[in-house]
Amino acid sequence: MGGQGVGKGTFARMLREHHKYNYIETGKMLRDAAATNKAIAETMARGELLPFETLVKLVSDNIVKDQDVLLDGFPRTLEQAKWLIDNYADKFDIHVLYLDVPEEIMVKRIQKRIREGGGRADDADASAVRKRLETFWKTTKPAIDWLSTVSSIKFSDVDVRGDLEDNFKNIQAALEQ
Repeated sequence: MGGQGVGKGTFARMLREHHKYNYIETGKMLRDAAATNKAIAETMARGELLPFETLVKLVSDNIVKDQDVLLDGFPRTLEQAKWLIDNYADKFDIHVLYLDVPEEIMVKRIQKRIREGGGRADDADASAVRKRLETFWKTTKPAIDWLSTVSSIKFSDVDVRGDLEDNFKNIQAALEQ
């Protein structure tokens, strides 16, 4: 978990190179859904989160029993976090990695993605980026804070403001706790 531009996708790719995960990239799932669903596309274009029921159905449909799961971009709200714990804490060893960087670094990384020709279509829209960052601080960060208090899971606050290799070492160390 983490804000926009912290490297969730990059580090998820790196983790998958070292371990076989059932990888659930909610952002890609939603972008694919937006290609065929106008309501989802409009919600995402405004930088808003999708309805709870829509998202948890997509996630639960992709979780495979008895296979390690790597969730990228989920949960994003307190309601989703509670749903995850209520429905899966007794089925999986849940370890939340909070990829922690200041907002200035998030913005710089988003801008770098744009310059390098990658990222999301709405990365180039400054108002959509601002809305996504506001949503992170108002909606996702409280979910992260709550998850950090849940005794039935592991939680690691991982500083990822350094270079890529050092950040990945920090993530691997957190997973080995």
